[in-house]
Amino acid sequence: MSRSSQTRRICVVVNGRANYGRIKSVLQAIKDHPKLELNLVLGASALLFRFGNVVDVIKNDGFEPVATVYSIVEGETPTTMAKSTGLAIIELATTFENLKPDLVLTVADRFETMATAVASSYMNIPLAHTQGGEVTGSIDESVRHAITKLAHLHFPATERAAQYLIRMGEDPATVHLTGCPAMDAVAHIDLSLPPDLFQRYRGVGAHLDISQPYLVVLQHPVTTEYGHGFDQINETVAAVHALGMQAVWLWPNVDAGSDDVSKGLRVFRERERPDKIHFFRNFSVEDYARLINNAHCIVGNSSSALREGSFLGVPAVNIGTRQLAREHGANVIHVDYDCHQIRTAIEAQLAHGRYPPSTLFGDGRAGERIAQILAEAAIKVQKRLSFTLEQAAPTPAPRLAVR
Repeated sequence: MSRSSQTRRICVVVNGRANYGRIKSVLQAIKDHPKLELNLVLGASALLFRFGNVVDVIKNDGFEPVATVYSIVEGETPTTMAKSTGLAIIELATTFENLKPDLVLTVADRFETMATAVASSYMNIPLAHTQGGEVTGSIDESVRHAITKLAHLHFPATERAAQYLIRMGEDPATVHLTGCPAMDAVAHIDLSLPPDLFQRYRGVGAHLDISQPYLVVLQHPVTTEYGHGFDQINETVAAVHALGMQAVWLWPNVDAGSDDVSKGLRVFRERERPDKIHFFRNFSVEDYARLINNAHCIVGNSSSALREGSFLGVPAVNIGTRQLAREHGANVIHVDYDCHQIRTAIEAQLAHGRYPPSTLFGDGRAGERIAQILAEAAIKVQKRLSFTLEQAAPTPAPRLAVR
């Protein structure tokens, strides 16, 4: 494909359903920008049927990948996760060599994101990173900060995250406070619930009445607590089942320990045959926003409860350590892996109802800001720490970029 010398070729690597939701508006903004060319690469669980065939959702949204990278080693253990990361580095290096992008954009904090960062930076291809500077639990915390030290452009979602990046030694000129792209879909669509939503996505389990109150439950394994996933999900299952309320339950992601969580769900489903719980693999970005917006409570450990949930003001119960210390609005109650705590917190949130919306994670314009910065920013491949030990105080964080 021919291109102008003034056009930058931006390679975006998308590896799963959460990945896609966190970057979709940026993909569209890059695609629409006259000075940018989008090269979309799909990999990891985005290509796998049991994780929702995200590739089909992406293509239906009008994005055509220029390459696909198969890298997931089956097993969902710490060993296979490490091997999947290594395999992704190998495959992405070949992909980047073929595509010759001017810049690679990677999303958030997953092991596949680490592979993208390593391959890009070792090949002297400038790297841009979203959601850096945030604090959470699990291995994601370490991965996120490691990627920060490899990245050349940073697109943090919050003021605190931007400040943390600067305090980590990143050049303030490379830190652009844009907000989180996940807020863009939430901010600009009709959030009313389609009457045929549950029928369209099928899944397995009880029939759900879309006109009646429901919970959304999504609990992923915690990599640093590998081996405990089965017991942890059993506490959540027991709490939700005891409530006797309709629940939309989404399958966990591909992280180490996923098999344990999935086993707990399958055992429960076969043993109890619950009459008010339905299990789904995936929803489109927009339909997931509609789903949680109309939920009476979000339960589990997905960051969407703290990010989009805060933006929408949806009550949420966050379980365990996966989102430990992540910023959020007033909508979240934190509990341990304990049936009684979980049930009590859900009942409290149901009694409370909606919370005031929060723009902590952005105002719904992150995609266009990021695309404009990608088109204009001066980029140096060589990085250095930008502070000295004599600095008395951190540099003030930048304000939200206005484009």
